[in-house]
Amino acid sequence: MKHIALCFALVIVLGAGVCFAASAVPEVPVKGMVTMVDIGAKACIPCKMMMPIMEEVEKEYKGKAAIIFIDVWENRDQGAKFGLKLIPTQIFYDKDGKETYRHEGFLDKAAISEKLDKLLAQ
Repeated sequence: MKHIALCFALVIVLGAGVCFAASAVPEVPVKGMVTMVDIGAKACIPCKMMMPIMEEVEKEYKGKAAIIFIDVWENRDQGAKFGLKLIPTQIFYDKDGKETYRHEGFLDKAAISEKLDKLLAQ
């Protein structure tokens, strides 16, 4: 019986490790591409409001610009890496990898498209 309890506890611990493991973080910015990174968390309210917008933008700019989401609650080191003050934060990079614009908080689709189109036109 003790053996079964120990095995059950191990399964719970290992399962929790999988649930809380950080997801892979892509390289930002993507070399040779206009890149937009949205840094937030899947559970934050303004971030949740951005998710459908980000999905639309990702589809519309596929092959033209890299659209990346990083969850800082899953990848805690990324907040410091990008110098975040709050989430969500959107950062735009030109084709050469230079940061050209940063926005904190909710950003609507029209503003995102405007920034991406401007960078793609350069």
